[in-house]
Amino acid sequence: MDFLLDLWGRSAAFRRVAAAAVALLLAIALQRAIRALLWRLSANRPVARDMLRFTRDPMGWLVPLTVLAVVLHAYPESALPAPVSLLSRALVVALIGVVSWLGVRCVQAAEAFFVRRFPVDAADNLQARRVLTQARVLGRIANVLIVLLGLAAALMTLPQVRQIGASLLASAGLAGLALGLAAKPVLSNLIAGVQIALTQPIRLDDVVIIEGEWGRIEEITGTYVVVRIWDERRLVVPLNWFIEHPFQNWTRTSAQIIGTVFLWLDYRVPMPTLREELTRLCREAPEWDGRVCVLQVTDTSERAMQLRALVSSVDSGRNWDLRCRVREGLLAFVQANFPQALPRWRGECSEPAQTPDDTAGRPVRQPPPPQRSPHPEDGAAAPATAPDRGA
Repeated sequence: MDFLLDLWGRSAAFRRVAAAAVALLLAIALQRAIRALLWRLSANRPVARDMLRFTRDPMGWLVPLTVLAVVLHAYPESALPAPVSLLSRALVVALIGVVSWLGVRCVQAAEAFFVRRFPVDAADNLQARRVLTQARVLGRIANVLIVLLGLAAALMTLPQVRQIGASLLASAGLAGLALGLAAKPVLSNLIAGVQIALTQPIRLDDVVIIEGEWGRIEEITGTYVVVRIWDERRLVVPLNWFIEHPFQNWTRTSAQIIGTVFLWLDYRVPMPTLREELTRLCREAPEWDGRVCVLQVTDTSERAMQLRALVSSVDSGRNWDLRCRVREGLLAFVQANFPQALPRWRGECSEPAQTPDDTAGRPVRQPPPPQRSPHPEDGAAAPATAPDRGA
């Protein structure tokens, strides 16, 4: 103990290290006590709980790094040894990185709040999908900006690369121009993400047709969109593609949709009876929403006529099942009741009539002579007389 007191009085470096250690221990203890208190107070506040849960790791590093940086910067830089001065700069860079990490986790906590507040598994989830799309896209953009600002701030703390940090932050000069040209795809996707978040041509869980593929929007990141195709494949599309190319969005304002069923049948099919059967099929189908049930003749050919049935459902998935049900039901009804109304080829089988030009120059075929019944005088035996059935 006397040795430590003597070292405390003689060595200024020992006093700095001891002060930093004591301050670090006190800060860690205070940070844990405050966190435990806040965790208990946020028992009925899910938003505060999410914030504490998401920021637990960065806050665990932020407090000790802040204390060490404050203690080391309390002394003039000229009075610090070279290793300690280098450690002080490294602590500043690490502190900037932890602050950036904390900002990213706060954004993730905000996204988690919107996910809980607006669930997409509800029956009418249009508003929820709109809010979640904005939260996801804006959250990704905020994360990118936080990382860029943190990187620029870290570079500006180093004298050797301070000019690079200033160029990255201000996008000025030749270095900023070159960096902007190199990062053109990233910047274009970033701007497209802002446009998608504000105008919302697509949202999460939207049904879209892209490059002839039917699927749903599964994920929207800061640079690309993942589309889950009906056969479980994934189509990855850059964000700026949705700004520069047309595509189909089946759930832009509502999930309701009208589907079509085409049939080719013979002209002899009775249309009123077939319309009654379509109405019966729609009424018995749980996928039908009761809005549209129409059967019309839309085209004709030399062999058959084309029938188009229009049926409606609350969403595209149910409409697909309804179309299959209606198609199968109408075909089964025609096969069972009007098999002659199925499409067929027509032809006329008759011998063509001969003209005078066809018989000119050809030998005329004589009919065969009539057959005579045999007579006893000709030397042939007379046919036996059939016995009388009444005898």
